Amino acid sequence: MSKTLIRGAQVLGGDVQDVLIDGETITEVGTGLSAEGATVIEADGQILLPGLVDLHTHLREPGREDSETVLTGTRAAASGGFTAVFAMANTHPVADTAGVVEQVYRLGKESGYCDVQPIGAVTVGLEGKKLAELGAMHDSAAGVTVFSDDGKCVDDAVIMRRALEYVKAFGGVVAQHAQEPRLTEGAQMNEGVVSAELGLGGWPAVAEESIIARDVLLAEHVGSRVHICHLSTAGSVEIVRWAKSRGIDVTAEVTPHHLLLTDELVRSYNPVYKVNPPLRTEKDVLALREALADGTIDIVATDHAPHPHEDKDCEWAAAAMGMVGLETALSVVQQTMVETGLLDWAGVADRMSFAPARIGRATGHGRPVSAGEPANLTLVDPAYRGVVDPADFASRSRNTPYEGRELPGRVTHTFLRGRATVVDGKLA
Repeated sequence: MSKTLIRGAQVLGGDVQDVLIDGETITEVGTGLSAEGATVIEADGQILLPGLVDLHTHLREPGREDSETVLTGTRAAASGGFTAVFAMANTHPVADTAGVVEQVYRLGKESGYCDVQPIGAVTVGLEGKKLAELGAMHDSAAGVTVFSDDGKCVDDAVIMRRALEYVKAFGGVVAQHAQEPRLTEGAQMNEGVVSAELGLGGWPAVAEESIIARDVLLAEHVGSRVHICHLSTAGSVEIVRWAKSRGIDVTAEVTPHHLLLTDELVRSYNPVYKVNPPLRTEKDVLALREALADGTIDIVATDHAPHPHEDKDCEWAAAAMGMVGLETALSVVQQTMVETGLLDWAGVADRMSFAPARIGRATGHGRPVSAGEPANLTLVDPAYRGVVDPADFASRSRNTPYEGRELPGRVTHTFLRGRATVVDGKLA
């Protein structure tokens, strides 16, 4: 069994301590720990966090291995400091049966870079007409706890109610892609001043907000859990805040790109900025940051959405929606939340590890940095500044909106159950 001593790290951005890893477990946390028999990492000035957990990742396998595979996606995740990711169901075939989720789960086990927890589809084929095999997926080896038709909204209220009732029996959660389909027909970007000037079909905020309002009321009626994927508008924040004040069991996520980027970037017509939900206004961005800071929004989730070059290097209307995000997420959160004073590093640990692990029930992840806990850890150099070069990505895809942009922070080490998956900023 190997030993590693992380010396002089700021644990959750607080006290400077040494952390000793022996095998898969943290065995000691303190000062002046013995380095006998251990590999020593000098972590002066670095922040030690619990391994990050992403509740919203697209790994594309099976079916779209030209975009990403479980192996390349988990390598990207490790590079970004993640030790667990939840893989969305919009694969080919759709992850709507025990067989498909078990395949994804097995591929994750084989990768060795990051734990992969499959998300099961809510409806068969993501078609919104008939519930998928929710119980069978939960009872499978994959132990599915989160269900979502992400990429499509469960817009039928009866189907959504039945799904909430079904998952309640085993403590699962339905993660809703809030997009009223009729209100977004032909939509290309956020509906507002910029869309009017560019002549692009507008995607109104109410298309998101109306579904969230309906679903929090359904969750209250059923007494079940609902999670809102990639919340993007100031109005959505107010609905979730209201629902929580009523005691409704709702959680919500925001993506890094919705914390930083606005619809003004669409003036370039660069399809790298085309995403679902669309980039919104500066007012929305500021409301999302405040909501993440005050806990109305529970977590940051990447919505890592890899696409092959040909699906993005084309005219705006024909381009696929989505951005890669696993390898830049922590840097964007540092810039938008830590450096603005809205969150400290303990808050980052909560929004990117503790809370997503709790929502998804990721056993062994999102745990305190203390003796006896699994050694799922991320070491970050917050003083680093670097220009994003997608050629350096571990992901198979390169569709990042941050190419050429300077971002702060760098993951120097990632540990999955005590084994280094990233060492000195490079994949092990």
